[in-house]
Amino acid sequence: MTTSIIVALIVIAGGAFIVYRSVRIVPQATTYIVERFGRYHRTLKPGLSLIMPLVDQIRARIDMRETVISFPPQPVITSDNLVVSIDTVIYYTVTDPKSATYEIANFLTAIEQLTVTTLRNVAGGMDLERALTSREEINSELRGVLDETTGKWGIKVNRVEIKAIDPPDSITDAMEKAMRADRDKRAAVLQAEGAKQSAILTAEGERTAAVLKARGDAEAAVLRAEADAKAQAARARGQAQAINTVFKAIHDGNPDQRLLAYQYLQTLPKIAEGSSNKVWIVPSEMGKALEGLGGFFGTIRDAGREGARDGTSSAASTSPATAPVANSRALTDEEPLLP
Repeated sequence: MTTSIIVALIVIAGGAFIVYRSVRIVPQATTYIVERFGRYHRTLKPGLSLIMPLVDQIRARIDMRETVISFPPQPVITSDNLVVSIDTVIYYTVTDPKSATYEIANFLTAIEQLTVTTLRNVAGGMDLERALTSREEINSELRGVLDETTGKWGIKVNRVEIKAIDPPDSITDAMEKAMRADRDKRAAVLQAEGAKQSAILTAEGERTAAVLKARGDAEAAVLRAEADAKAQAARARGQAQAINTVFKAIHDGNPDQRLLAYQYLQTLPKIAEGSSNKVWIVPSEMGKALEGLGGFFGTIRDAGREGARDGTSSAASTSPATAPVANSRALTDEEPLLP
């Protein structure tokens, strides 16, 4: 009884062990490489799979997802004999698990060494300035070489990125000084251009202001001249009308020579009013006028004397027609105008 129980337990334990060794659960995005008697047998896909215990064994577990690997900085000598440190990042994917297992012993190490050698070949043909500004070119060449070489390993290099390119400290200081000097120069140039533009705009503004001022003065002078011309024309028209009126009045009154001579005498004091009038110019016709005026006053004086003798002086004082005669007589008695 005891022996049969022990045998049954051994059989049960052996069966459980065989089942445990036979069942394999493969995670998603992972493949297993199965060998049978040391040779490649098959590749297990994600899910539940059965293998033969003690005959089949799992050789490798391959991650099928895209993997990122960062390599430590590598010293690279440029074409101008300067040592720069370049740090790279590679994105790759395993496309053939069997080739990745059997074509290369350690594909990560192989990718790292291939990246270093290719990077030195690519960057070694460039000078420092070009290497610092040609990251995209370096990335393209690295990706092309790595993709071509790793294709037979069942690996596809998706991207190669240059994370950092660090020149020596002395070169960095020199570059900073050169960059600072270049920026100072550009700042001085921009400041000079700004001052130039400001001077140009100021000069243009002053010129425009001067032109506008001159144009305004010219227009004002024209307007003043037009106003003066209109005023003179109006004054001339007024004087012409006044002259016409006076002339018409004189013409209607039918003046004789004695009235004109009297007007001459009234004008003489006005001529003498100026302080600078030293010489008078008397027309030649003035003598004839004065002679006629003298005859006029003489006639009035004789008529007055005869009237006094006849006793008509009282009637003359009441008659308005004889009033000028009395005035004329008084004038001739006090200050005779003619000899």
